[in-house]
Amino acid sequence: MTYDIAALDLPLRDEQQMLRDSVQRFLADNAQPGWRDLVESLGLAGVAVPEPHGGFGGSAIDIAVVMAELGPALAGADWLSHTAATMLLARAAPDHAALADLATGDRRAAMICTASSATMPIVDAGGAVHGTATLVAGGAEADLFVLADGDAVLLFAADRDKVEQRHRIMHDGSVTADLSLTLKAGEADVLATGAAARALAEWANDVVLVGRCAEAVGLIRHMIAASADYLGQRQQFGRPIGTFQALRHRAADMQLAAMKAAALTEAAILAVDQDRADRVARVSAACVEIADAVRIVGEGAVQIHGAMGLTEELSLGSHFKRALAIAAAMGPRADHLARFAEAAA
Repeated sequence: MTYDIAALDLPLRDEQQMLRDSVQRFLADNAQPGWRDLVESLGLAGVAVPEPHGGFGGSAIDIAVVMAELGPALAGADWLSHTAATMLLARAAPDHAALADLATGDRRAAMICTASSATMPIVDAGGAVHGTATLVAGGAEADLFVLADGDAVLLFAADRDKVEQRHRIMHDGSVTADLSLTLKAGEADVLATGAAARALAEWANDVVLVGRCAEAVGLIRHMIAASADYLGQRQQFGRPIGTFQALRHRAADMQLAAMKAAALTEAAILAVDQDRADRVARVSAACVEIADAVRIVGEGAVQIHGAMGLTEELSLGSHFKRALAIAAAMGPRADHLARFAEAAA
């Protein structure tokens, strides 16, 4: 038994198609690559860095293409944080000296914004930063941080005297960091303030969110593929379980949820890529649909596989845990519904 697997259908330029192909080929031989593998073998540290600084000059589409492939390899969380941070830095300060080292991966950045951190620190009017940013994706090994707050966009180094990084291993196996910050005014580069900072912060949040949506689509595709294979292989009462009507209905529900999530994710990616007026509404709609698809597809896949669904023997268990972590990190459903309603009004 086979099912069509929902995939991201994006308008790709030749170089973006080459990027996706190269990532696919690499992952075929490297199931779970680390940061150095992504940097040294694929050069992915510079995807969002402008070409004059040695990067690819990529966009939200490039990020989505890579995240959809890295998701099932469980290698996307840190890369997305670094890439979103470099993209925001390039937009706020196109000629910043740090971009060259970030493009080569000699330095590693992490994003601190409401989409990539459970709590945000306090930024004073003079640029001082204090308080804690918790569960910061990519924050455990970062050398630089880009903080996108409603009041300011700041860049600062991971100086141990001013930034305490406490590692946190999450349920899905990803590593985040709790950051205790004590920066005085003048100890961080102020990239934007006021209305410009608010606009950049909201844009950065949406970049992170669509990246996670693309990652979730990649995970959902693999959970459906694993389930389709198992439905054809597993036999009971002398015939494949994929011939049982109840399981066929469950698989159809999974496929429908995946198709809807992929379609809204594609619309959100294009809205961010083109910086359209409907960006906020599109992104929040995608987040709501992704959360629904993660539950429907993940629970269905586990049921189809029976007791094996959450064992360490199968990749399904780790994929479902990561997908659940993505859905949780997107924030409350009510917030996205309210954001969508406000933007669409």
